[in-house]
Amino acid sequence: MWFINKFIVRKHERGLLFKDGDFIKFLEAGTYRYFGLNARYAVERYDLSVAAFEHRLADYLVEAERGEIDRLFHVVETHADEVALVCINERAAAVLGPAERKLYWKGVVKVRVERFDLNEGIALDARLTKRLVNGRDANVLVVASKAVYARIVPDGHVGLLYVDGELAETLAAGLHAYWNVAHAVGVELVDLRVKALEVQGQEILTKDKVALRINVTATYQYVDAAKAVSAFKDPLDQLYKEIQFGLRAAVGTRKLDALLEDKSAIDRDIAEHLGKRFAEIGLSVISVGVKDIILPGDMKELLGKVVEAEKAAQANVIRRREETNATRSLLNTATVMESNTVALRLKELETLEKVTENVGNLSVVGGLDGLLNGLVNIKQ
Repeated sequence: MWFINKFIVRKHERGLLFKDGDFIKFLEAGTYRYFGLNARYAVERYDLSVAAFEHRLADYLVEAERGEIDRLFHVVETHADEVALVCINERAAAVLGPAERKLYWKGVVKVRVERFDLNEGIALDARLTKRLVNGRDANVLVVASKAVYARIVPDGHVGLLYVDGELAETLAAGLHAYWNVAHAVGVELVDLRVKALEVQGQEILTKDKVALRINVTATYQYVDAAKAVSAFKDPLDQLYKEIQFGLRAAVGTRKLDALLEDKSAIDRDIAEHLGKRFAEIGLSVISVGVKDIILPGDMKELLGKVVEAEKAAQANVIRRREETNATRSLLNTATVMESNTVALRLKELETLEKVTENVGNLSVVGGLDGLLNGLVNIKQ
């Protein structure tokens, strides 16, 4: 018994006709009737407002039905060193990487393709970067996120661009974007500002076997970031270790007394140890300084006693010197008064003034001369 299979393809649609699972042809808008037993015919419909054509037989159709494909579709194909940006109604819709193919329906939406040769570089220009990375269209940002690598290099930093694991370029501050479909792209940020590195709690023995705990602070700055990261896997870790080595050499060759008398000697030795070595690889060590020298508890007590004894001896010397000066001054005064009666009389008046300061009432009998003579007799 024969059956009629009726199919309707609307004006905004296209169809693919299959018979017993085999592709027969494309169907444009219209009504189609086919005679077949047990529904041998089938039609797959596609809405033309959805421009991208995704089908398991796409590659077969391009090869077997090239004429119809060119009539109905925009065929976007890329070479092995090419990237294509597909825009639908002037909005970025997809990015095709090297050696890819994609079909888009003609007729309802406007499809435009921009091609980029990767041999000319993988960096996006400012216009395209602004459009794909800095734009406000969420759909465009989604498309770009899958095909574009973007990184902002802040002010005071540089970016080290790695392409397929190899250092390719040093980037200045700003926004940078690259095609990320054919190569693995990454950017490492390096801070060019002056920074501090703390080396804390280093336990070191002096030449006379005294255990000290020392804290050191170093300030450094990258002057050639590319050279620094090429020379060492981790430049800061290497700097930390070299400070340790320099500190041990500076402390281990000196006795405790020498260290306490000239702490800056440690700074000079470490700076000399670091300077040339790191300057050659693009890392400038600006300054190195010892923050703290922490002594063991028993050593603190002994040094405290030493300092106390030294200060007591100094105080005794000062006291003796002042006593000697006072005695010498008295002797000089007596010599002057012995040969000068006026000076003697002035001294007597000075003494009288001091005595009367503590006297409430004073009765003078026999005149001032009598008072002074009586005072002299009292002193004798």
